[in-house]
Amino acid sequence: MCCESKRRFLLLYATQKGQAKAIAEEIWQQAGAHGLEADMHCISEMDKYNLETEKDPVVIVISTTGTGDPPDTARKFVKKIQDKTLPPDHFAHLQYGLLGLGDSEYMFFCNGGRTVDRRLQELGAQHFYDTGLADDCVGLELVVDPWIDGLWLALKEALQLQKEKEGMNSAVDAVSSSLSTAQHAVHELNLSSKVQNLKLEDEGARGSDVLSQKRDDINLVAPARDTEPSLIHSVPPVSQSALNIPALPPEYIEVQFQDTQGENPHLSSLISEGTTFEVPVTKAVQLTREDAIKTALLLELDIADTAFKYQPGDAFCVICPNSISEVEELLHILGLSEKGDDFICVKVKQGTKKKGASRPQHIPERSTLKFILMWCLEIRAIPKKAFLRALVECTSDAGEKRRLQELCSRQGASDYTRFIRDSNVCLLDLLHAFPSCKPSLSLLIEHLPKLQARSYSVSSSNLYQPGRLCFVFNVVEFPASPSRPVSRKGVCTGWLAELVAPLLHPSKNTLDTKGESSSTEKISIFPRPNNAFHLPADPSVPFIMVGPGTGISPFIGFLQHRQKLREQHPDWEFGETWLFFGCRHQDRDYLFKQLRCFLENGTLTHLKVCFSRDSPTAEVAPPKYVQDILRLCAKEVARVLLKDRGYFYVCGDKKHMADDVSDAVVDILSMEMEADKLEAMKVMAMLREAKRYLQDVWS
Repeated sequence: MCCESKRRFLLLYATQKGQAKAIAEEIWQQAGAHGLEADMHCISEMDKYNLETEKDPVVIVISTTGTGDPPDTARKFVKKIQDKTLPPDHFAHLQYGLLGLGDSEYMFFCNGGRTVDRRLQELGAQHFYDTGLADDCVGLELVVDPWIDGLWLALKEALQLQKEKEGMNSAVDAVSSSLSTAQHAVHELNLSSKVQNLKLEDEGARGSDVLSQKRDDINLVAPARDTEPSLIHSVPPVSQSALNIPALPPEYIEVQFQDTQGENPHLSSLISEGTTFEVPVTKAVQLTREDAIKTALLLELDIADTAFKYQPGDAFCVICPNSISEVEELLHILGLSEKGDDFICVKVKQGTKKKGASRPQHIPERSTLKFILMWCLEIRAIPKKAFLRALVECTSDAGEKRRLQELCSRQGASDYTRFIRDSNVCLLDLLHAFPSCKPSLSLLIEHLPKLQARSYSVSSSNLYQPGRLCFVFNVVEFPASPSRPVSRKGVCTGWLAELVAPLLHPSKNTLDTKGESSSTEKISIFPRPNNAFHLPADPSVPFIMVGPGTGISPFIGFLQHRQKLREQHPDWEFGETWLFFGCRHQDRDYLFKQLRCFLENGTLTHLKVCFSRDSPTAEVAPPKYVQDILRLCAKEVARVLLKDRGYFYVCGDKKHMADDVSDAVVDILSMEMEADKLEAMKVMAMLREAKRYLQDVWS
């Protein structure tokens, strides 16, 4: 039951991987310390709130998924508010503040939040607090923390104004006193820029625990001879500061070991995205030479006996487990090595203080302990500060306890970014670094997020290879570092590489490997259609493909599909096709040398390749990167885009390629249009808006 309406606000969250929910729970938790109470719901629970009649302020925390879409939990809500028959004053009564989560590595940064924000404004809703846009690329907390700090004054102001509108002039003392001192402070925060310059006062951390230590204790943690900080060691001023640490999250999970036996749930029960398909792996080919820097594999799946449908350009997801060796290592540290195959029952703890506590949807009520650690929890996840705060209570050594407190504190924010976030540290790394930390199993279930299925681009055409689905990937390697003493492979790519090791054929660099090996190995997949990254509907429209490395993957499907269409419809008119491909070495990682076959049969009109690490033999050095070859073909690129109204596709690494390609295209447009860069950028924006410049990128 919420407090009387003068102190209530509605708190909605829309989450994909749990981050928006965790932030909403932090807001809910802090609200009580400010004399407020949050009525918190997932935005999908539309039977539990009604924005059409909502009188109190509304706070919305929303993430972004895919290529800029709202999270799955917000789809119905977004569809509802995008109804074009709604009048422009539909939400004129509504006051709201919105916090969007995103990643600036992707083009449509915070687009989930921006979409909802823009539509609410169009329907007459008013901001009572400036919108915050938090960037996971640099650390969500850089915007989230100050946004939450400023929220309380803004909420109290909104509630006060609401009372005045209703003719209730006797304000609550706590509200009045807060407003009298800082009525306008909140509007002066610029949360989207210069957030690094915000000075966070101790007063701004109300709702957090303030921890002080004696200087003697601090000196034990930070010996004078060590001048450089690390994961396990701090230096002044952090080591000598009183700390503002998050409030301890309430426990809410109870784990009971059972003597009975049974069967673990089917993997399909862990997926909420739709139908899953268990399919055999029929072929595996290593596309790179053994001495290549990265190992690229092509896998072929048999989908003939399933209802799985796809188009070239689509993606699909693979349900993968954690590494068995890492799970066993975790069980050993937790002292549960002998209990991995025991069945456990996961329930909500009686008397928990957590509002609306429920068993996480990705955790089965009953399964073996090993099943939960293998298939349900992302044990490689970078620990959030709330998790670190909970781990403090499980740590017996005073020095280790202090360092964990520092890492989750305001004062230790840069250390957290440097030694945990940027170092890609996971739970196992922390437990090795802080050996006196012995968390309970229930704590891991409370704080570790869902193990996400991994997404891959389809590298085939069902028209060209009926009943088959191919995909290409690099086996991801994480080298050892000071914060992570052991090297690791990617969760999914490492598992797939191990799974298909018996299948790998000695023949390299070809897709036409004879004598497929039979295999009983199966993997579970589900479709993830791409709404835009498809061939032009009109085959006469020309298009350009840019895909270095494994970024070429979807374009193999494009070309296979185009080749089959040409064979089936010789009377059709087909537009020209361009492919720009690059890799390090021609003889080591030129993934698909049979591209020349597409060139020879006319499916591919132009093939441009470059090799960034090969030593040039010519007097004039050849271009090293795909953006360099694009510039050499500037006139043709501009003609395809401007005169012929063609399409431009980019697939691959965001940070080190896609942005450079985008810059190159802007330069090309500027030069060929004889216009300034701003005008070229406007044309580029129009191409994106018309979905004629399309990206399938990853960070």
